[in-house]
Amino acid sequence: MQSILPDNVSKIKNAKKAAPLKIIGSIILHAALITLSIVALLPFFWMISSSLKLDNEVFRYPMRWLPTVYHWENYRVIWTRVTLGTYFRNTAIVAVTVTFMQLLTSSFAAYAFAKMRFRGRDTLFLAYVATIAVPWQVYMVPQFIMMRKAGLYDTLWALIVLQSFSAFGVFLMRQFYLGIPNDLNEAARIDGLSEYGIWARIILPLAAPAVATLCIFTFVTTWNDYMGPLIYLTKDENKTIQVGLRRFIQQYTSDYHLIMAASLVSLIPVGAVFLFLQRYFIEGIATTGIKG
Repeated sequence: MQSILPDNVSKIKNAKKAAPLKIIGSIILHAALITLSIVALLPFFWMISSSLKLDNEVFRYPMRWLPTVYHWENYRVIWTRVTLGTYFRNTAIVAVTVTFMQLLTSSFAAYAFAKMRFRGRDTLFLAYVATIAVPWQVYMVPQFIMMRKAGLYDTLWALIVLQSFSAFGVFLMRQFYLGIPNDLNEAARIDGLSEYGIWARIILPLAAPAVATLCIFTFVTTWNDYMGPLIYLTKDENKTIQVGLRRFIQQYTSDYHLIMAASLVSLIPVGAVFLFLQRYFIEGIATTGIKG
């Protein structure tokens, strides 16, 4: 008893000494995070402020963070100056269709690579995932020739077909599938379920976090895609929002205040998707890659 008591006293004293250090460390950490958050949000705040100014006030020096007069009419003008509604419609069609197709193809292929056994499975998976390391510029021209010969040039189908398959999506889904016990598959097979039924009724519902993660990545990437629509789309009625924003740039003038307003409006669908799926997204990032 006498030998234990001094040890406990020393532990309490050490804990009391360490408490102020923990508080100071926590304060420094939170201060650093707040500072980094402010720095990251400054460009976004400047974009909001610029969208409510006149064009000659956007790059005025010294810079004014807040406009002297708030020009809310900028958000009305952007819909009449260009066919912004058509650009939004085209972008929504491409983004939603590509997201659905990638979820379907990636989850289906990932099930085969994770839960089914066949000769050359791992080699084929490594070869497929290795295509992620190949820059898009390497096969950009062959893709363009292929789409033109297929008669899909200057149509939204060119963007949809080219982006409906994703090696990254297959990798992401497979890593999550590996954490699902194989006993569930075996039990389902004994009960008479086919591989399609196991994928649809058991594996896919359990993979909701990975599905949400892939959905966010795919939707945001497709919505913000610029080079693809620039290469494959020429008619104004087929263009997407990212290419359509260039319509505010004329030969001698640029309506930067309208560009900022239109860019801010174009972020609304992306923000809505992320807010709707953020709970599953965080869980998917935390658990994907953990093999159980």
